[in-house]
Amino acid sequence: DFNAKTINKGVKVSTVLDEPYALEHRGTGFIYSQLYNSTSGVNRLNQFIQAEKITKDLNPTYGTIQKLHARDTDLITLCEDKCFRVLANKDALYNADGNTQLTGNNAVLGQTIPYAGEYGISKNPESFASYAFRSYFTDKNRGAVIRLSRDGVTVISEQGMNDFFSDNLSSSTKIIGSYDEDKGLYNVTLNSLTPYWRKHLSVDKDYNLTAECPTTDSPAEENLVLETTVSFDEQVKGWTSRKSFIPEGGISLNNTYYTFKKGLIWEHGLNNTYNNFYDNQYFSTVNLVINDSPQAVKGYTALNYSGTASRELEYEYNNKWYSIAEVNAGAFVPNFVQVKREGWY
Repeated sequence: DFNAKTINKGVKVSTVLDEPYALEHRGTGFIYSQLYNSTSGVNRLNQFIQAEKITKDLNPTYGTIQKLHARDTDLITLCEDKCFRVLANKDALYNADGNTQLTGNNAVLGQTIPYAGEYGISKNPESFASYAFRSYFTDKNRGAVIRLSRDGVTVISEQGMNDFFSDNLSSSTKIIGSYDEDKGLYNVTLNSLTPYWRKHLSVDKDYNLTAECPTTDSPAEENLVLETTVSFDEQVKGWTSRKSFIPEGGISLNNTYYTFKKGLIWEHGLNNTYNNFYDNQYFSTVNLVINDSPQAVKGYTALNYSGTASRELEYEYNNKWYSIAEVNAGAFVPNFVQVKREGWY
């Protein structure tokens, strides 16, 4: 009978797709599940209901999304070539004068607001580190180190280190970024320096002299610096130091800085021996710029030092050992030189 109750097997799918099923990589968009609430025992993280608006796409011309970072009520989205701020649980309406006015919204992800400047994180999300409202990362494609804060995007590699990063970011395959809360430093580790910088930072250089004081322009292969860690200090707005340790990762917890090396976690600041990292002892050096204005002629009458004792050398001549003062007074050329007392030099 018409409109009577019937029993059937239901809808039977018997058609084919124009395109075969395949895995699709959506590198420029978001997709989010249902909510999770540990208090009420609701766990719907495995539910992706297509009837609801659970996706949000960005402009694919800026490359794939490499890093997501939750900051307050915003979602910082770092693509290969652009930085965005996505409003979470709210949206923005633009007035006629161009200013924004926040309004309530049921959408999980609201308005996408781009930051000024054509900088992104390239394909190195491991370079990202954040503290408070500031975030740091590198842009390998443009040879720059970026700070993202309330004032927008700032290229901090231009603070005296533009040439260094433009050369070495492109040659590095892994760029590790971490933030040391105790010292207030952003540490970035480059795993492969260019041949010029390997030679320029060699331990054979004049500022790291041995007792024989070599100044060769062709350093030994074992003395070349293949990788390095440099630090940016927010207090002085500049790059203040080059570190000897090469971590595989780093993080700060409760104002204590930890790094990872060969599957082990190391706490910095516990070792009383300076410049000793991962059970390896390195030389500590400091470079002083005393001629900050080379166009001005200056005369220095004295340079004073206050600290530990300096290194003392002794010189051999005719099977006897002399000080530098005795060598100058005797006007002879010594045959050999050695360290008589360890200290700074």
